[in-house]
Amino acid sequence: MDPAFPPALRLFVALEFPPAVREALVAFRDAAADPEVWRPVPAESLHLTLAFLGRRPETDVEGIEAILHDVAGPAPRLRLGAALLLPPRRARVLCADLDDVDETLTVLQRRVSEELTAAGIYTPEKRPFRAHATVARLRQRARPPRSVDAAPSPLEFRGEALTLFVSRLHPHGARYEPLVRVNLH
Repeated sequence: MDPAFPPALRLFVALEFPPAVREALVAFRDAAADPEVWRPVPAESLHLTLAFLGRRPETDVEGIEAILHDVAGPAPRLRLGAALLLPPRRARVLCADLDDVDETLTVLQRRVSEELTAAGIYTPEKRPFRAHATVARLRQRARPPRSVDAAPSPLEFRGEALTLFVSRLHPHGARYEPLVRVNLH
């Protein structure tokens, strides 16, 4: 290994869901996602991405952990909303919209984004943040539907933890491993 190029990890910061929310998302996925069209996201991989960092040097993990501790605050109040197909014109993912009941998610995501940007670790996306949970991905060569005939149960909950995940790409989809978990209060 060349010390000038430390190992890189594909990283993202996400909000983890309580078990009841994962169960509700799986029930929605199973009702809405035709297996001929959609590849289901495993229950253990369901999350709400706050910042996708991309490939980062392994040495960034310690700094990201410190930032997550600094920005951790109240656990956002959220509610599962409508079914979403994203992007809207030619869907590649089936999602559940997430309603930010008291705006704490908006504040948390902004703080995560601003602090990671200030540290030179993150480049924010140009499009506005849209809270959602991806439950299935379009299969290769499948035609995306224009609508969804199911909706998630409107379950209200609090986000539990900010988590730094590493995403490891595999032929049958990415696998996510938590590196750092910071509980919210």
